[in-house]
Amino acid sequence: MTDDFDAFYRDTSRRLVRYAYGLTGDPVEAQDLVQEAYARAWQRWRRLSGYEEPEAWLRLVVSRLSADRWRRLGVRRSRAAADPPPAPAAPPSEDTVLLVRAMRTLPAAHRRALTLYYLLDRSVGEIAAETGASTGTVKSWLSRGRAGLAATLGTLEAAADPASAAGARKGAGHAH
Repeated sequence: MTDDFDAFYRDTSRRLVRYAYGLTGDPVEAQDLVQEAYARAWQRWRRLSGYEEPEAWLRLVVSRLSADRWRRLGVRRSRAAADPPPAPAAPPSEDTVLLVRAMRTLPAAHRRALTLYYLLDRSVGEIAAETGASTGTVKSWLSRGRAGLAATLGTLEAAADPASAAGARKGAGHAH
């Protein structure tokens, strides 16, 4: 039974993919439809193998699957058109923009450790297990990452507020 189906598949699969491609215009969708059609054919192979033209049955299955696909797309489009557009997302806060910019300056290991620790509430031990690093290494990453963020955020903050930077320079000048 398996050998018969394998031979049938080898003899018909290329034609069926071309047929499905003609119906859909999408090579990936065509392959998906054909795969589904052959899965259904395999389940019914005992009966199908007795048909005069089992390939015609496959084409019928592909045609119906393709029609169902178009019908589903139409329903989705109708629903999407009926729904009001989503509200625009609020822009990120200035603090978020500064933090993301500062995070980008850190080495990947530090960013990952900080993200796991602060955003996903993972413990040092859990981070170590996930990254394959020792707990000491994770603690080092967290410490160095925080220090790097502090330094970068201080620089970014000074650049964003020239008045505070000028005041800091004046104060430094008076200290002499």
